[in-house]
Amino acid sequence: MKIKTGIGYDVHKLVKDRTLTVGGIEIPHEKGSLGHSDGDVLIHAICDALLGAGNLRDIGFNFPDTSEKYKGIDSKILLKEVVKLIREKGFEISNIDSTIVLQKPKVKEYIPKMKAVLAETMHIPVDDISVKATTTENLGFTGREEGIAAYASVLIIK
Repeated sequence: MKIKTGIGYDVHKLVKDRTLTVGGIEIPHEKGSLGHSDGDVLIHAICDALLGAGNLRDIGFNFPDTSEKYKGIDSKILLKEVVKLIREKGFEISNIDSTIVLQKPKVKEYIPKMKAVLAETMHIPVDDISVKATTTENLGFTGREEGIAAYASVLIIK
């Protein structure tokens, strides 16, 4: 058995007149993530963690923000492609641990739905996905509500 780990990190600016999409679901808020795609910071961090574990570069290499093909794309589509790439190398996802960092809105009530959407998108059990959320106690860009960040750690096995 071969075991590999990967870590991912992503950040997006929060702006008015954009939808806040996190973990594949829309969350009501006055600001949303600015990005070339839908700006789903959690899915992007998970993609980077999986790509890193599979030695497949990073999300920007695989889905460049200079390509019109990915403009406004639903990040779940990108995640499906990343999982396909991992499986083509003979790996399966063992588990994912992730953390969303933002001051507002509070997202704990949305976490079960995020996990369900992520599990369905990747075709893995929901119990293999951990999603947590934290604030930065009003410190830094996330504390000032200027942006949102996410971290992800993954374990893949062959």
